[in-house]
Amino acid sequence: MTIIQLEYLLAIVNCGSFSQASERCFVTQPSLSMQIKNLEEELGVMLLDRTKKPIVPTQAGEVVVARAREALLAYDRIKESVSELQGSVDGHIKLGVIPTIAPYLLPRFLGEFAERFPKVELEIKEMTTPQIIEAMRHDELDAAILAGGTCPEDITEQELFSDRFYVYASPLHPLYERHNVRIEDINHRDLLLLSDGHCLRDQILELCGTSRRAGAPYYFESGSLETLMRVVDVTSAITIVPEMAVEYISEDRRDRIKPLAKGATSRKIAIAVRRTYAKNSIITALREVILSTAPAVNTLA
Repeated sequence: MTIIQLEYLLAIVNCGSFSQASERCFVTQPSLSMQIKNLEEELGVMLLDRTKKPIVPTQAGEVVVARAREALLAYDRIKESVSELQGSVDGHIKLGVIPTIAPYLLPRFLGEFAERFPKVELEIKEMTTPQIIEAMRHDELDAAILAGGTCPEDITEQELFSDRFYVYASPLHPLYERHNVRIEDINHRDLLLLSDGHCLRDQILELCGTSRRAGAPYYFESGSLETLMRVVDVTSAITIVPEMAVEYISEDRRDRIKPLAKGATSRKIAIAVRRTYAKNSIITALREVILSTAPAVNTLA
């Protein structure tokens, strides 16, 4: 039994097929199949039910898969412990970032992170929160930057900072004349939202005390905050944007940004890590650089 065999087994279980697992492991499918066959012969049991689509572990396979996860975690922690003793931060991390954070936060810290930790290879994917959770459960991501409080118990969260909400109002909307806005001033009919799957959408609906909008003159949803703001610019609608986006709004449109009155909510930005990820030094380094280069700043102060 080898580490490679266990890695291949987990890849098949996570992908549900030999072909996809071979692509993920950068090995030919015959080589991967042979390693699994050798492992099954050594253990004397069938580990995978190949008649199912997607492929699933057999009863014996479920036991082996659980132990394989533990073994690979221990294996990774050995290498991590040695790196820590040597004072080295290196390795590979697959990082997911939600779309309402990625374009605003990544440019602030990526350059410094690469400069300070050149031995760390960052593989970054922009994904919605449900996609991130699914990917982490299948070991396709190691960590993620997202809104706090959105992960299940099998994923740990470390809070980074708070990110206030602002109203972005069309010059044709009555709230444009306000210096600040109360939650109760927001007419749900005028509110443009992100599409389903974005946690910011759910947070805003909860903030405004509604689950849906009826009779809105503009029923428009998008996966992009920038698109929502562009639509607001040419209609009489409003939307809500996080503080980290404010810095990237052009000066000629800053008059459309209205702080929510004191006591209104904000979102918590967190770094989430799957429990089986062993490279704590990389997570610590990532957190340190984010906090030093990209804290939440009241850009309208």
